[in-house]
Amino acid sequence: MEFKKTTLALSACGLFACGAAAGWVGPGLFASDSALAADAVSTSNAPAPIPLASAPNYRAIVAQNRAAVVTITSKSMQRTMGGDEEGDDQGDSNGQQGDDSPFGPNSPFGNDPFFRFFRELPMQPHNVPVESLGSGFIIKSDGVILTNAHVVRNATHVMVKLADNREYRAKVIGLDKSTDVAVLKIDAQNLPTVRLGNSNQLEVGDYVLALGAPYGLAETASAGIVSAIGRELENQDVPFIQTDVAVNPGNSGGPLFDEHGNVVGINSQIYSNTGGFEGVSFAIPIDLAVHDEQQIVKYGKVQHARLGVEVQAVTQALARSFNLNAPQGALVAQVEPNSPAARAGLETGDVILRLNGKPVSDSGSLAAQVSEMQPGSSATLDVWRAGKSLSLKVTLGNAASTPSELQANNTNNLHGKLGLAVRPLTPDERQQAGVPEGLLVERSTGPAADAGIQPGDIVLSADGTALSSAEQLRKIVGTHKNTIALLVQHGNQRIFVPVQLG
Repeated sequence: MEFKKTTLALSACGLFACGAAAGWVGPGLFASDSALAADAVSTSNAPAPIPLASAPNYRAIVAQNRAAVVTITSKSMQRTMGGDEEGDDQGDSNGQQGDDSPFGPNSPFGNDPFFRFFRELPMQPHNVPVESLGSGFIIKSDGVILTNAHVVRNATHVMVKLADNREYRAKVIGLDKSTDVAVLKIDAQNLPTVRLGNSNQLEVGDYVLALGAPYGLAETASAGIVSAIGRELENQDVPFIQTDVAVNPGNSGGPLFDEHGNVVGINSQIYSNTGGFEGVSFAIPIDLAVHDEQQIVKYGKVQHARLGVEVQAVTQALARSFNLNAPQGALVAQVEPNSPAARAGLETGDVILRLNGKPVSDSGSLAAQVSEMQPGSSATLDVWRAGKSLSLKVTLGNAASTPSELQANNTNNLHGKLGLAVRPLTPDERQQAGVPEGLLVERSTGPAADAGIQPGDIVLSADGTALSSAEQLRKIVGTHKNTIALLVQHGNQRIFVPVQLG
């Protein structure tokens, strides 16, 4: 990991207070004793009452945009081993968390008193079809659609249904797991589109409205306000828009509109203990999503910059120890050798306060800002070191967040000859898996997914040749036309998997 982030506590506060005594009792409303009310205002430091604003025309927003909001159904294959389904976590926002194994809760054997004995017996792996549901929205009249990456990740088939019930097979142009943005394309023309807004202009308290298909209920609208902006979540380089809009499984990938009917975000996640809406929802800023879409269309993937540091939050105690006026910025805990940060002269103990003049509020803010920049670009870091300010120039590296794609001829095609995205195992991963070398599967599509290979599996060999690099596997695949045998480790089990090449 390039950055250490702090998990932020989520809280809610009351929006209005009601007074029972004389004085101001509501927006624009005063008690009958006007003299007493005026005296109360003149002798306090409270701000003047804010006039009531008219609510947005939600009816018009829905009518104008409903035709451009789509329902997405993706199908994938998940492999079960030994009765345990260990598939991808697409259900985190799509409500697909069931167990379809022979000994699952829906099995006729589920209540058998001998179930526990049979479950211990080794079983042959088998593929289980899984269907996930999400939403999306059309941004170009020739069928370009934005949605969440987790809605279509690992999908072998993606179907898009329009508001007029037309259905199309969709092609996944590309996706970026780190920002959870995916771009789809359907073969259609003259489609209705949404109008994109500016998420940078959002403020806490602004009205917002979501459209999507929660639990498959298409064209469902829900409204609320912006609860926070620039919210950083653990292990994600996205400055999320936090709202209190009711978002549930199936809303993932749908649009978040502002009060003028402009799309300002993509609904992505909820904070929940139950799996349903509990008042805290998160959307990807549309400015970030459009940046990703442009890169995906042009390059087939999103490139993220890399600084090469591990950072932590600056607490009040740390701020005092570093003689900072306020607990802000990102404290450098470690500088990776030979990294862009090391070459720029960053040191452990530095506090990064600004990046290209933009304040770095905390460690997560730095990660998000760097991630949005292009590899090879130059940046200026304003740093606090030993009680003094200094500026450093840095040339950012490439985060290589998307591993090597093993595909034939067209690297933009996620359903290529093999359909695997892999990377070498780290020393810790090799020790944990008990293998001398191998390739960790980070994405599986097309032929590999059809064969049952899934993220988290380890590819140990191809046609008997031990593997240590993606390039090595690429060369072996290039010598085959029809089928290749891969030795795959899934959990504690190893099995040869024949893959019919695309």
